[in-house]
Amino acid sequence: MASFDALTFPAGFLWGTATASHQYEGGNTNNQWYAWEQAGHIKSGETCGLACDWWAHAERDFDRAAQMGLKALRLSLEWSRIEPAPGQWDTAALDRYHAMLVGLRQRDIIPLVTLHHFTHPIWLEAIGGFLAPDFVRRFIAYTGRVVEALGDQCDWWCTINEPNVVSVAGYQIGNFPPGRRGDLRGAIRAQAALVHAHAAAYHEIHRQQPEARVGWAQHIYTFDPANPRSPLDRTVTRLQDLGFNDFFPRAVLTGKPLGILSPLTGDLSAAKGTCDYVGINCYARAHVAFDPRIPSELFGRRFSKPGTPLGDAGPGSMFTEMYPDGILRNARRFQSFGKPIYFTENGVPDASDHLRPWIIARAARALHDALREGIDVRGYLHWSLVDNFEWENGWTMRFGLIALDEHTQERAPRPSAALYGELAQANALTRDMVTRYAPTAEREVFGTA
Repeated sequence: MASFDALTFPAGFLWGTATASHQYEGGNTNNQWYAWEQAGHIKSGETCGLACDWWAHAERDFDRAAQMGLKALRLSLEWSRIEPAPGQWDTAALDRYHAMLVGLRQRDIIPLVTLHHFTHPIWLEAIGGFLAPDFVRRFIAYTGRVVEALGDQCDWWCTINEPNVVSVAGYQIGNFPPGRRGDLRGAIRAQAALVHAHAAAYHEIHRQQPEARVGWAQHIYTFDPANPRSPLDRTVTRLQDLGFNDFFPRAVLTGKPLGILSPLTGDLSAAKGTCDYVGINCYARAHVAFDPRIPSELFGRRFSKPGTPLGDAGPGSMFTEMYPDGILRNARRFQSFGKPIYFTENGVPDASDHLRPWIIARAARALHDALREGIDVRGYLHWSLVDNFEWENGWTMRFGLIALDEHTQERAPRPSAALYGELAQANALTRDMVTRYAPTAEREVFGTA
């Protein structure tokens, strides 16, 4: 392997972090996740509570992001704050979000606003959530009101976060609300509804902001056959990849579902071409072996091979091998869209900060390799800025560059925050940075000195 001393990125490459409203704001008591917590479904037995206290004090962490030299921050809006009851709009909530966006821009940080990041109002869940007959109409009303109120401070929008995750977790696995298990039909219908909602939101945003950048954030779980020479392993791996990763991107790229699913999805043709960029959330890889005992998993047993890097496992964690090389593989996968690519999430649950510097260094190498191949990658948003409430795993999984004591709200930057800040400010990863913060990655990133 050739040796060199720096990975330099193009001018304007965006280094930032990603966050979500319920996990950060605190005090969200009118969405379906709050009801889920109150019903005792968080595997750690915890509740979100004050979270990171962003509703009152987000600007303190905006200052920290600015001091690190970050230039982008992804945050989501809490629909249940904005529309606490059907057709009732809370102007004070919109004013608070407007102030947050102003605060980011004052710090020279570009906001990427997500409209739906797993949460929506309790009243919407009560009438069927994604499967409500008028879900799309209600989502477009919400979208229109948001863009009208916030469009002077934001022109970069993410409609839906991880439609595959929220559908599968809510209707097949049952660890997200509404908590159904084995409802494949419901999962397909939910994801189809999200396709329709995304497409309609795309057009509504462009009606108000013709020059807006609109996309979605797709979670991609990398599946590899346990034995690449086994036709059965290869087949079940492909089935799992199609089943989990392919539905939404296929709809946006082609306007079509897999043919056998069309009776459940309706006409998806309006979704074709509805993205100005591709957002990819990329974390983990699993190896897949054929196993006839688990038809519910498409006959594929997922596992991590011994010796692979593993993040901290929460009580409900589905994370397996942490796989930053998936960044390059997925950049190649989505190159066919012909759109700019942003990695809208990548990170690791790692309270000790042992693995995170390695993840950051390897991610930078994968991004650089993609750029060298001529792939139009424009930015990387690390998950996450501060430790956050991690959905069904509660406070047991620590993703933050900055450690949080959720009881006192005290913060303590981890060493990875210093590494990421140096990378962002230099717009380059140097051998010296890796030597100081992630020495185990030095040879992998830079070759032999």
